Amino acid sequence: MIKSFLISVFLLIPLLGFSQLNDSLAEPIIPMDKESFLKDIDFTFDMRMSFRAYKFRGGDQYYNGMQFQNGFTALGISGKLHEKVNFRFRHRFNKGGDVQSLDQLGNNIEIAYIDIKASPLLNIRLGKMNPFYGGYEYEFSPMYVLEYNDIYSNALAFVTGAGITYQAFENHVFGLQVLNSRTMLYEDLYGDVIAENIQEPIWPVSIVGNWRGNFFDGKLETIYSLSYGNEVKNRGTYFFTLGHKYQNHNLTIMYDFHYSYEQVDTKGIMTNLLADGTLAENVMYIENWLRAEYRFSPKFKGLLTLMTSSGYDDVNLQNDHLRTSYGMIPTLYYSPFKNIDIRFFLAYLGRYYDYSSYARETLGASNYNRNELRVGVIAPLLLL
Repeated sequence: MIKSFLISVFLLIPLLGFSQLNDSLAEPIIPMDKESFLKDIDFTFDMRMSFRAYKFRGGDQYYNGMQFQNGFTALGISGKLHEKVNFRFRHRFNKGGDVQSLDQLGNNIEIAYIDIKASPLLNIRLGKMNPFYGGYEYEFSPMYVLEYNDIYSNALAFVTGAGITYQAFENHVFGLQVLNSRTMLYEDLYGDVIAENIQEPIWPVSIVGNWRGNFFDGKLETIYSLSYGNEVKNRGTYFFTLGHKYQNHNLTIMYDFHYSYEQVDTKGIMTNLLADGTLAENVMYIENWLRAEYRFSPKFKGLLTLMTSSGYDDVNLQNDHLRTSYGMIPTLYYSPFKNIDIRFFLAYLGRYYDYSSYARETLGASNYNRNELRVGVIAPLLLL
């Protein structure tokens, strides 16, 4: 009933908008006989808003504050255009909208692709999409993640390219993508940052392969991936992820392992430590991420996220361990309504950053920590 009413509203909007421009317009832009088409289209409004109270302490610096924050606000459209063609589009409003110099889309257009069912087992995806990286941290929409671990906090999450998925067996799906490795040209991305023998490649490209497995009647799932991308000529990033998910009744446990070896630092964490205008080279990031969820009742669910991330510089020669970060995010969800997914949450975010003696004494780094309390709401709303 509600969906039919919304369809009628959307059909009337074109008439209202054009009535002053052309009084002779007798037909709506979308004729009523096409109403059935809209039944296969979903319009979504997704938001996460919270009140934050935070504290930062590091070296001789100390500050705290409070504020309301729109952490995630987006409109999305998805649906079926044909029995074998689907599409998906998402525009995020609290993100910069500058048109990217390489893929020629605004940075706030996160998703814009079509999915073609080439056969019962093979799908083809074309457009701007998320890479098929492994792990379950990356599986969540940014709306549901209060803070990512360091790799995904600094990785490029949405890029343009092409991909295929193939269901080789009943419980095993394989994916392969060829993507731009970045959305901007090198000079726009790195500016005056200097590294030895850096050249623009003919094609800044990433190749991503993954495997999704399902075991024990769905109680255990896996998402593994291996990727290689070159942002500069003859120097690339090797990214390996292992994701595991166990689910039984009200308990869900997810564990991810991430390994990234980067001949030129694409995450920027080691580069920022150097603080001399040079680009870090031959760096390595190793991460662990654990999330446990338990549903106490239909209205209450508890989450606990734990994470670590270690950064190494010049791994080919000295393998300097410069930095380790730790994170803890306990969260409580409250869902008061049966027929609409609105979740109120209370969460604590604790992050601690520990630097090696070399990083402190030579590079001027200092240990620091962030503590934050958030009270807010998450609302993935289906409008139509």
